[in-house]
Amino acid sequence: MKPQDLQQGVHLTFYCHSRARHDGMLLSEWLLEQAKQRGIGGGSVFRAIAGFGRHGVLHEEQFFELADDLPVKIEFLLRDEQAATLLQLVREAGVDATYARWPADFEILGKH
Repeated sequence: MKPQDLQQGVHLTFYCHSRARHDGMLLSEWLLEQAKQRGIGGGSVFRAIAGFGRHGVLHEEQFFELADDLPVKIEFLLRDEQAATLLQLVREAGVDATYARWPADFEILGKH
């Protein structure tokens, strides 16, 4: 590994419900599209099997009426300036979501 290959940046994760929408799109899709339009290298969406948010409503796969609105997280590994740009965009758009941000070291392995 060459030292210049290791990047220091941010692990940025947004949390919302799977049915959350913004501008007529699922919020998870909207976030991925915004990142893609800004040249961010990638993002992933993960669906939980159970969870509850700030309102205390438990969503689980076994409850049919709540199973279609399970929590999801949308994750990105970003440079600091990319994270700042994405967060500013989300704030200005009035998106209803929660996020967490922490320092991350990352590297692209294999052939680039």
